[in-house]
Amino acid sequence: MAIALIVAAGRGERLGTSGPKAFVSVAGRPMIAWSIDAFRASGSVREIVVALPPGWEPSESEAAELDGCIRCEGGEDRSLSVRAALEAASAGEADEPVLVHDAARALVESHLIEELVLAVAPGSGCQAAIAACPVTDTIKVADEGGFVLSTPERSTLKSVQTPQAFSRNVLERALAQDDGVLSAATDDAALVAQLGIKVLLVDAPTENFKVTEPKDLELANLILSRRTAGGSI
Repeated sequence: MAIALIVAAGRGERLGTSGPKAFVSVAGRPMIAWSIDAFRASGSVREIVVALPPGWEPSESEAAELDGCIRCEGGEDRSLSVRAALEAASAGEADEPVLVHDAARALVESHLIEELVLAVAPGSGCQAAIAACPVTDTIKVADEGGFVLSTPERSTLKSVQTPQAFSRNVLERALAQDDGVLSAATDDAALVAQLGIKVLLVDAPTENFKVTEPKDLELANLILSRRTAGGSI
């Protein structure tokens, strides 16, 4: 069995909201509720820990969506929130799978969670696996003046998502680094890779996008409303 750490400490300024982004309404529910449902439906997650914005308390209805989850106060930066969530989790085996997920990816599905848990399960020979999808656009590397330096081979490029899965002891080592190192990290896989651990890429759908701007919120509303009507998570 695995534990899931959901990072929900973002403020959501780009969405134009004053409160936490994870609790913006999507298809009639707080955004984070959809991720919680997916982790519970996977059948492989024994515990969910949610890192909330520092000093923020959910309303009664928001707290109801977190029922059964462990709550903790997150940090000012993403990886600091992940560290706080892992410290708040109950004790487990050193090789227990730990999934890290951004609450802003409300469209995650249980089958992807299952694949990631299996990828880093004890005895698998893999200690880190992350969701990623192929890049469809041609990518250019630019210099400081905005001129093209190179064009990477598109077939070798992947767009990284969450969940990201790690053996518990590996993630603990990665998060034991100085706060400054954690604050500069864009994802936990980069911290793990710095330890010399190979990171496996697990194919994920483009639908598992991050809700960042109002247009993303509109699309998430449409997709989740469709899934609800069809009875799937």
